[in-house]
Amino acid sequence: MTKNAIVLGAGIVGVSAAIHLQRRGRQVTLIDRKDPGSETSFGNAGLIQREGVAPYGFPQQLSLLLRYALNNRIDAHYHLNTLPSQLAFLARYWWNSNARRHALITRAYAPLIQHSIAEHKDLIEASEAQALIRRNGWVKIFRTEAKRDEALAEAALWQNEFGVDYDSLTSADIARMEPDMTGDFAGGIHWRDPWSVLDPHALTSVYRGYFESLGGRFVTGDAASFGPFGSGWKIMTAEGPLEADDAVIALGPWAALATRRLGYFFPLGVKRGYHMHYAAKGDAVLNSWMLDAERGYLLAPMRRGIRLTTGAEFATLDAPKTPVQLDRAEAVARTIFPLGARLDPEPWMGARPCTPDMMPIIGKAPRHQGLWFAFGHAHHGLTLGPVTGRVLAELITGEKPFIDITAYSPERFNP
Repeated sequence: MTKNAIVLGAGIVGVSAAIHLQRRGRQVTLIDRKDPGSETSFGNAGLIQREGVAPYGFPQQLSLLLRYALNNRIDAHYHLNTLPSQLAFLARYWWNSNARRHALITRAYAPLIQHSIAEHKDLIEASEAQALIRRNGWVKIFRTEAKRDEALAEAALWQNEFGVDYDSLTSADIARMEPDMTGDFAGGIHWRDPWSVLDPHALTSVYRGYFESLGGRFVTGDAASFGPFGSGWKIMTAEGPLEADDAVIALGPWAALATRRLGYFFPLGVKRGYHMHYAAKGDAVLNSWMLDAERGYLLAPMRRGIRLTTGAEFATLDAPKTPVQLDRAEAVARTIFPLGARLDPEPWMGARPCTPDMMPIIGKAPRHQGLWFAFGHAHHGLTLGPVTGRVLAELITGEKPFIDITAYSPERFNP
């Protein structure tokens, strides 16, 4: 008899898990309150970051922390009134970002990243999404020689240990790559391995279509109605109550609330981010995904226009938008590239779900049968969606996961 499964959350992680479960013979229903890819997966920088073997750590230098405390930067912003409620998470995040601990976390995290391109390639080809993908990497530019040299030294270490490929760029190289960009740059790094996505929302939607072609289905529903029922699980949907043998919670930043109702506590923090699309002035063209590393924003040539993305905003999940980072970033970006008019009616905002040890939560719920978790991917949700979907589906269906996922176990927070 075919087992049923439900996947709560239709972002890139949930859609990928649904695909891999459907491929393995489960009858899967994907459930979300909105269309697939409409929340956090909608607004990322559009990078499949094969080079991103080291998760983003919390600054350790006192001088840098003092500069962040002024709260006037592009790469980080915080809501002062919500800091007390976030101090416990931030303290653990800071502690895990110590050089020694961060190096250990990087080695545990890297296997997911190392398979990110291959697992996306599988789904891209299966869903015929090739037109949405570029395979020419992305560029990080530096304004000072000190930051350039520091980044190049780190890149050399990553290349040696994790096999990432890169080119060192001079200011002349940058000028040749981006003739419409101006600025006194000290150089840069061209990461060669990553792929970029011209429309992240469209990619998730195409993956959703492939899932449905396999026999899966998507219905709207609210995770607030989800709970145990007999030996399985039940949720109310737009089509009525739905029961299943297995359930996957892939709700991104909303996972903490959904799992708390079931007796679990995950110290899930939130890093909010903003984006805006712009026209280019005249005949100007941006050729590459370009990170202004020392200012903390990224420009990406996407289908909707040139997307400008900000760094992290530390605030509660439901706090009102405060897109001050976007305004700051736009002012700087206009000095290096001829951005035209804003194309969106208002800034987009999304929330990245983050754990204090910077690794996702992937695996079986410790105290329930048939319940599985897949969330907490922070800045790399798009990158890690397909590889997470595969390892989780292998675990659920009794296969041995193709990589060791012990380090991502939910039991590290809920024994």
